Amino acid sequence: MRKQKGFSLIELLIVVAIILIIAAIAIPNLLRSRMAANESAAASTIRTINTAQVAYSTTYATVGYADTLQHLGPNAIDCTDPTKVDSTHACQIDSVLGCGTSPCTKGAYKYDMAFITALGADYFASGYPVSAAGGGKRFCSITDAVVKFDTVSPVTTAPGVTACQNGGTMNPLSN
Repeated sequence: MRKQKGFSLIELLIVVAIILIIAAIAIPNLLRSRMAANESAAASTIRTINTAQVAYSTTYATVGYADTLQHLGPNAIDCTDPTKVDSTHACQIDSVLGCGTSPCTKGAYKYDMAFITALGADYFASGYPVSAAGGGKRFCSITDAVVKFDTVSPVTTAPGVTACQNGGTMNPLSN
């Protein structure tokens, strides 16, 4: 009797079936992990905007808070030259977050900021997913620097200022 070299078709099909079963189990977990990572990055980015606003208002006390993300960012200047840094080119955030158009897309989220004087807040920062596959939470913050979130459908729309204020519909993010 001759010795068989290699694998039979049945053996190969069994191996392929096992790989497909493992992939069917692993891929949904991978997608959930990616969404959680995107949401964590979005909350961190809102915290970065809060920190940049405090630094901006301290540095430019006569101006107060920045009115746009573009003014917090480099706004098309070289931030390594300190003579070019001013209240419209603050270099407090990177050029991706401080883009020239609003909202700015960074990763799987869009970020926006508005200067508000009438509703008890001086600025309103928000972040929301580009698509529902990118994340399941919207984030916001006002001058109190508390990052808040909600899971309102559709999650791909920007939250409003009144929802972010105290007594609004958004929940404070716990550390």
